[in-house]
Amino acid sequence: MESLIKCLGIGKLYKYPDKAAVVIMVTKFSDITNIIIPLFEKNPLLGIKLLDYLDWCKAAKLMNENSHITPEGLDLIREIKSGMNRGRDISSI
Repeated sequence: MESLIKCLGIGKLYKYPDKAAVVIMVTKFSDITNIIIPLFEKNPLLGIKLLDYLDWCKAAKLMNENSHITPEGLDLIREIKSGMNRGRDISSI
């Protein structure tokens, strides 16, 4: 994971003290739009994670358009988020 951060030139690595897990945290929105999204456009995810990624891109697009500063836009982002990961109904796929 440290090599991935070095290769991309973005993010910070957080290690859980009581778990065998790490998290890469990217907080600069420009890094998300200019590095992360193009990376996954060139190297698409497979399976159900692709659907979560596409929803994540919808939310990022709304934020890029400053929709997140309106109550309606923020509600739309929350709705998208609620259907991701464990909130996704896989029976309809």
